[in-house]
Amino acid sequence: MALLPLLFSSLLVVSLAEMSGKIGVNYGREGDNLPSPYESIQIMKSIKVGQIKLNDSNPEILTLLSGTKIHVAVTVPNDDIIRIGSNDSMAEQWVRNNILPHYPDTMIRFVLVGDRVVNSNMDVNGTMEQSLVPAMRGIKSALTAHGVKNVKVSTTLGMDVVQTRFPPSNSTFQSDISDSVMPKLLKFVNGTKSVVFVDVYPYFAWSANPTNISLDFALFGGNITHTDPGSGLVYTNLLDQLLDSVTFAIEKLGFRNIRLAISRTGWPTAGDIDQVGANIYNAATYNRNLIRKMTSKQPLGTPKSPSLIIPTFISSLYDENRKIGPETERHWGMLHTNGTPVYEIDLTGNRKISEYKPLPPAVNNIPYKGKLWCEVAPWVNEMSLPAALSNVCSIDNETCAALAPGKDCYEPVSVVWHASYAFSSYWAKFRSQGAICSFNGLARETTVDPSRGRCNFPSVTV
Repeated sequence: MALLPLLFSSLLVVSLAEMSGKIGVNYGREGDNLPSPYESIQIMKSIKVGQIKLNDSNPEILTLLSGTKIHVAVTVPNDDIIRIGSNDSMAEQWVRNNILPHYPDTMIRFVLVGDRVVNSNMDVNGTMEQSLVPAMRGIKSALTAHGVKNVKVSTTLGMDVVQTRFPPSNSTFQSDISDSVMPKLLKFVNGTKSVVFVDVYPYFAWSANPTNISLDFALFGGNITHTDPGSGLVYTNLLDQLLDSVTFAIEKLGFRNIRLAISRTGWPTAGDIDQVGANIYNAATYNRNLIRKMTSKQPLGTPKSPSLIIPTFISSLYDENRKIGPETERHWGMLHTNGTPVYEIDLTGNRKISEYKPLPPAVNNIPYKGKLWCEVAPWVNEMSLPAALSNVCSIDNETCAALAPGKDCYEPVSVVWHASYAFSSYWAKFRSQGAICSFNGLARETTVDPSRGRCNFPSVTV
């Protein structure tokens, strides 16, 4: 029996080794007029994508991937977790419907149960949270029962589960997570020799503190190092620091040999005015250097876990204009929505950095300082504004008070004018509580004061 853990470990090494040098991409489809699944797979084959991560288990895509050498990670939607976790027969049904029709002709290698179910805002006693590990166990048992042995079961975590990240050796998980779901999750991963998938975005860590974190450090520039005072480990880039913070937090719960995979990483090519550093130059630089690191013939790992393979999925294949949230959410793609490149990229890692054409210069690497307003975006269909205007003005009696007949901002009587005032007023009032100038893609930030005559638009100062 002493050979059994070694055998399981060897199987994991073999499973990850076959992914070495194969960069993955997140194939999201929240965009208008994207290339069809067939066209998308042809594009991915042409740019030598090695792995694909899906946010579901779309049967058309899995069928089209049959016979290719592209490895696939599929996802069990969050909405299915309670049902699957409550009854093993539901897990069996999910595997029968979503995996067996495609495996092994389609090279499914991971089933990710849920997406960021474990997060800093989770209800540790919630039904979904309590169902997560049972659902993972059910899926794994069903796979095993059908003789599917080389498909790992895991879930995706966000970096917000880590309470302290710097220095990495001090890292711990959020206390409520550490005391509840995380030990059970790690016990499952450890027992099945799977890996923990983590969304790791150096962009967010850097942009939240660009004064104290070097952009060169975030972009793998190699010109700056940081030594962890607790471990003595030397870091040359921010990604390694973030990854090792998760590893140290895991070890503090008693698990010393759990491997990590990167479920999402990348850099946005555009963003709102107050989203520093979101540009093509930085995005191309980050992803090119990331690929060079992850496709090294001798796996580099991290300072804490050197020489280990880290399965990595870049976010994302396409820009996705239907995503909600800040403007950066719609600009993570390596390709435009029509399938053309946003910038040159070689996913094999063979192309030298010096061989790429010059990139457009970065013009927003220093945080904007000044006033900002929120207005209706010029590309918006006016028919979509009345409902949004009504929603914003129903929040309280003050946000849209100036739009009442006879008040300073009532005229001109235009839905665009009224919506712009309402958006700016709401954003100015609630930005400190997390409000953003988006309104489901209907608004954008501007540095130009839209005020007219007696009507003064509320602004925010950054």
